[in-house]
Amino acid sequence: MKLLRVGTPGQERPALLDAGGALRDLTGLVADIDGTLLADAEALGRIRAAADVGALPVLDGAAPRIGPPLARIGKIVCIGLNYHDHARETGAEPPAEPVIFFKTPDTVVGPDDTVLIPRGSVKTDWEVELAVVVGRTARYLESAEAGLAHVAGYAVAHDVSEREFQIERGGTWDKGKNCETFNPLGPWLVTADEVPDPQALSLRLWVNGELKQDGTTAEQIFPVGEVVRYVSQFMTLYPGDVINTGTPAGVAMGRPEPKPYLRAGDVVELEVTGLGRQRQVLARA
Repeated sequence: MKLLRVGTPGQERPALLDAGGALRDLTGLVADIDGTLLADAEALGRIRAAADVGALPVLDGAAPRIGPPLARIGKIVCIGLNYHDHARETGAEPPAEPVIFFKTPDTVVGPDDTVLIPRGSVKTDWEVELAVVVGRTARYLESAEAGLAHVAGYAVAHDVSEREFQIERGGTWDKGKNCETFNPLGPWLVTADEVPDPQALSLRLWVNGELKQDGTTAEQIFPVGEVVRYVSQFMTLYPGDVINTGTPAGVAMGRPEPKPYLRAGDVVELEVTGLGRQRQVLARA
């Protein structure tokens, strides 16, 4: 299933995108798309059953704003340097263990919402990523297979980053990762049954119509199941938590000088196979 939330910011309502591309209203079945729903197999089953028999009403009217596909995110765990080609382009050694940092849930915006360049920023960068949404409580998992079994679904994430804040201003990476609007998510949360192999997905990103990133999750140093297993050794993952699993080569930081960092007015578009497409216009904060 392709689950999403539509409406003005803070007023989104749950919906489903059917096989014909129509938006179906879920408000009669569920309160929202969140961790509580993802952990409830019976509720998800009711949505599937209603969709299969065409019992869900169509959302009428003009095309609504698409918001983030997940409400009340608990935490966003991010994996750095998780693609062989990205490590090469930045001159970094592939890590022996996953590099972990965090984004706060309030960085999340809709897939087509405006992205704000922070005040004083000269190195705002792009990163297309596969986001993993947790569906079952995970602690001390013993295998990558168990990691995959705890995944509720997948989404497109844009891990927007400010490289000067991240690398040159001291401290941890978090300064360059948690600026306002720095995690567009969606358009859909695609349930795990529709993604049989998360290591066979293409990721692409364009800036002003020019292809910048063209990668595949097959390049991940630590595949999805292993990432979930590893993270569960250090923290408990709960339904509705999100893991951004890293970006392939092609970011501005990895390019020759003068590096083409983002500026106000730039248009960024990105997609992951089967998970939809995002489009953001950059503006000054």
